[in-house]
Amino acid sequence: MEAILDLPKTKRSKTSPVTTDVVQQIILHNISWETYEKILAEHDEVSNPHFAFCDGELEIMVLGYQHERLKDDLTELTVEIARILEIDYRGAASTTFRRQKKQKGFEGDSSFYFKNANIVRAKKEIDLNIDPPPELVIEIDITHGSLPKFPIFSALGIEEVWLFDGEDVIFYRLENEDYKQVAKSVCLPGVKSIIVTELLFAAEELKRSEWLKLVHRLIEKR
Repeated sequence: MEAILDLPKTKRSKTSPVTTDVVQQIILHNISWETYEKILAEHDEVSNPHFAFCDGELEIMVLGYQHERLKDDLTELTVEIARILEIDYRGAASTTFRRQKKQKGFEGDSSFYFKNANIVRAKKEIDLNIDPPPELVIEIDITHGSLPKFPIFSALGIEEVWLFDGEDVIFYRLENEDYKQVAKSVCLPGVKSIIVTELLFAAEELKRSEWLKLVHRLIEKR
């Protein structure tokens, strides 16, 4: 088994709400599915680190404060938009989604069910062998050194991905087993990526009550 340890990385962005963040990553190669399952079981009760598995490559990522703060802001924003639009949803947070047949697995920063919310609402666990995958996955990737996740998302049937790269929230939609960048969300109809980006940055500047008023104002006039 070969291991590559990536030293903590720092990304600076002129437009990023916080200019620095440290994310520790380890990528292990030639890992069996059984080893992946064992590692997941050993960390079943902890929220950090996150694990991603793709055809024998296992990424272990320890998340920093900035990463977690951005994740929380974007998650809260998604929930508030769904409420404004009166769209039913079920959040799945950082649930581990995996399928041995596909040799793929991941823990998104946040994930949501919309059209299938009622199917999974009362479930204690999600099994992708019988249950649908979440329709929306949110990813914070401000280091750009992580294991590529799109092949994992595609194989597991994730319809939409919101990726924050430190400067923009970019929407991607699954089409013919590949992802295409789109300007508007399908999960939350009519919502534009440029507005979501603006609101994410605004969360760093405004009191929460003021920010929520802004969310309502911009989404209601979308």
